[in-house]
Amino acid sequence: MRRPRLAARFGLRTRLVAAFLFVAAVSAAATAALTYREARSAILQQTQDTAVAQFRDRVGAQGITLPLDPTTLREMCLALARQGKSHTWTVFAEYGTLRASSSDRPTSGVITPELRAATRANAHGSFQRVVSGGRPWLTVGMPTVFDRGDGRQPTGLVVYAVMPLSTEEANIAAMVTAARDGAVPALLVALVPALLAARSVLRPVRELRRAAAGIGRGELDTRIAVRGSDELAELAWTFNESSTQLQQSVEELRRAEERARRFASDVAHELRTPLAGMLAVTEVLDEDAAALHSDTAAAVRLISTETGKLATLVEDLMEISRFDAGAADLHGDEVDLAETVRKTLQARHWEDRVRTELPDGVRAVLDPRRFDVIVANLVGNALRHGAEPVTVRVRTGRDDDGAALLVTEVQDTGPGIDAEVLPHIFDRFYKADAARTRSAGSGLGLAITRENVRLHGGTVTAVNAPSGGALFTVTLPLGRR
Repeated sequence: MRRPRLAARFGLRTRLVAAFLFVAAVSAAATAALTYREARSAILQQTQDTAVAQFRDRVGAQGITLPLDPTTLREMCLALARQGKSHTWTVFAEYGTLRASSSDRPTSGVITPELRAATRANAHGSFQRVVSGGRPWLTVGMPTVFDRGDGRQPTGLVVYAVMPLSTEEANIAAMVTAARDGAVPALLVALVPALLAARSVLRPVRELRRAAAGIGRGELDTRIAVRGSDELAELAWTFNESSTQLQQSVEELRRAEERARRFASDVAHELRTPLAGMLAVTEVLDEDAAALHSDTAAAVRLISTETGKLATLVEDLMEISRFDAGAADLHGDEVDLAETVRKTLQARHWEDRVRTELPDGVRAVLDPRRFDVIVANLVGNALRHGAEPVTVRVRTGRDDDGAALLVTEVQDTGPGIDAEVLPHIFDRFYKADAARTRSAGSGLGLAITRENVRLHGGTVTAVNAPSGGALFTVTLPLGRR
């Protein structure tokens, strides 16, 4: 199974630190925004209240004699402008159709129609913050009144004071800059606890990964140290409990498998002695079968055939038990491959049924007896379940690392192997046709072939050849002395 790519862009540590810094940044931004809003409101409110109160007092202190002429109206504007403290006032006055100002500054965009309407409707005056020419301004409108004994009555004179808010806006901008400049160090400071928190979270995760890898390698006694009482500690405890149960289950399965192997080996070993006697008897009976009654002769030959199959099965079981017990070993010898294959075919009288493609001069170090079993089992399987002619090929090659290989191929001309059968073709006692309860072989031949190939450090595969028929390929290291 292919190992997944671990967080190609963002690992768990990066995501934990990023989440921690994101929360810190959001918190800092929210705090700065609230602080900015409150401070801005406080600064502007204080400036605004001070200006309105001061201007109201200055206007109320003016001795106004009606009616007013343009000269008097301008002198009043100049006098009020000179009384402005902490801020420079520009004063405008409106009396009927008369207009006067303490400067030549135009009033458009600073004194809005809304402010004029609000000022005339409110005897205590009104104010408005506006932006004109790209600069912030505070405009205060104050109507003048006089008291005739029956209440305060408007005189028709309205005075406006316009003052810049550049200083206040600069102070507010300085606060924003300070908050911005302080956010970066704050995030850097927050990075330290973020890394510590990520480390505390990732330590048990890394331990869990190493422990899981150990379990995967078969180290079933691997455990994790349980620290604390949080969710990660609970996960470690659960892992340890699962590992303990898995170890117990595997040990029980191993014991059961060992008992089964020992049973098969013992049974096969105990059957060898009586089978040897039965084979000797059947040989004698086969020699006298021609002189017996036809029915008796058929029974004798059947007994002889089945006894031979039973003997083959017992030998195969003994061989499999040696592989399972790890008792099988190699006795390597340098041999000529063409000669070895020919001897295998001659010993079983298959020369006329099998075609060969055997180059001369190919020599390799291998176990001759086991290689004989490999070739015999593959050819016998092809003859029984495929179709003649069967072809045996021997060639040499190299793997991806440049190492020399010996390749042996056995191909028949039959219908091939079903796709559902291919994954199980080397399983023990596997039968392609479930309805076929009897077979000419023991059902262990291909399994023994695979074990012998593995013992040589090679591989064996089965496919359907493009030209038809089944193709078995054995690849062995081409060792030489």
